[in-house]
Amino acid sequence: MTAVDPGLPLVRVGRRYRFSASHRLHAPQLAAERNREVYGKCNNPYGHGHDYVMDVVLAGRLAPDRGRLLPLEMLDEFVRRVWLAQVDRRNLNVDLPEFAALVPTTENLALVAARRLKQAWPHWFAGWPAELEKVRIRETRNNIFEVSASEAEARGSESHEIVVESRREGA
Repeated sequence: MTAVDPGLPLVRVGRRYRFSASHRLHAPQLAAERNREVYGKCNNPYGHGHDYVMDVVLAGRLAPDRGRLLPLEMLDEFVRRVWLAQVDRRNLNVDLPEFAALVPTTENLALVAARRLKQAWPHWFAGWPAELEKVRIRETRNNIFEVSASEAEARGSESHEIVVESRREGA
């Protein structure tokens, strides 16, 4: 983040995106019965899909000469290229390399999204006073998952993620 006067007001901006994707929640190291216990109907061998809603939240000090953290059109293009183009209308188990080693729960999906966006952020927004703060993904009306971008970046693929052996040939 560019050095900005800490006396300037801290502003948060949220932007909402939608994508559809399918997945199957299954840990190959678990027995079939245990997978059904842990993942319930989400362990369907044919998978299932969701219409996800993702909120991307930025934070930064608002400089009076610009009056905004960054151009929203630029943010939209960034999210489209870095995330949406990779996941929309895709099978998460097959089409995202991270899920060769992770069960594609929405918790893990939010971590992967935050990590990808955070890693690409400096290449797109150098010189702008905004930083990626968090990613929130709504899977259903009742299931919403949120992750801090700095926490996702710092943790790598450890901690609360469910790691499984690779399911890909040659991986």
